[in-house]
Formats: sequence, C-alpha cells, structure tokens
Amino acid sequence: MPGEIVLRPEAPLPAVPDVDLGFLSLGAAVVLLAGRALLLKEKIWALQSRFRRNADKASNMSEMCDAAEVAPQLTALIMEGANSLRGVAEASGDLVDAADTMQTHAQGFTDAHQNEYGGIYEVTQTMGVQQPKPGFNEVK
Repeated sequence: MPGEIVLRPEAPLPAVPDVDLGFLSLGAAVVLLAGRALLLKEKIWALQSRFRRNADKASNMSEMCDAAEVAPQLTALIMEGANSLRGVAEASGDLVDAADTMQTHAQGFTDAHQNEYGGIYEVTQTMGVQQPKPGFNEVK
C-alpha cells in the first residue's frame, strides 16, 4: 500500500554489543537510548509545526486563487496538498507517542537498574579487589 513504512529484511536491526555489559556501560547505553528518544520527539514536533505552517500557507494560497478565479482544478489541487500536509502532521503524532513510550520505558529501566545493582556496584568498588567480568556468574 502506498505511503506505508515497510521494514526491509536486508536492513538488519543493530545488535546489542556483548563486549561490555557492566553496570556503568549498560546504564549509559540505556540513558543514551532515552536521550535519543527525546531528541526524536523534539525533531518530530518541529516537523509537525513546519507541516502545519505549510498547510496553512497552502490553504491561504488556495483561497487567494479561488478569489482570483484561478482554474478550479488547480485550486483544488492546492487545497488537497494542504490537507495532505495536515494529515502527515497528525499521523506523525503516533511516532511521537512511540518515542515517548520508549523514553519512559528506558527511564524506568534505568531507575530499576540503579535500584537493583547500584548498591552492589558501589560496594564492589570500595572492596579494592578486582571483580570478575560481567557474565562470570551467569547461570547456564
């Protein structure tokens, strides 16, 4: 269907690196994810504003063309473009909602991660003994 976003199988999703999943690196990765989600929301809001502004300008132009008795089919095309721009602005709200949910979940994960492992990390740092790499105590 035209206009739909389709995930291409030849474009693999990025993998989570398993080289360093220590307390600090995992926390930093999730904080980065939350920050990127916030940046995505801000960029979409800016685009929405631009689409709405351009839609208003196109509507105004359509009205002026109508008043100037420009060919009705051309005036209708301009108005159709304005309506399409408004539709895109509204539809991008779903993407904002998804980014907002991602940011909220990432922040929740960061808080839970800190609450669960933050104290353990602080204690191990004060012991003065080198700790095993993450995954050493993993149960298989």
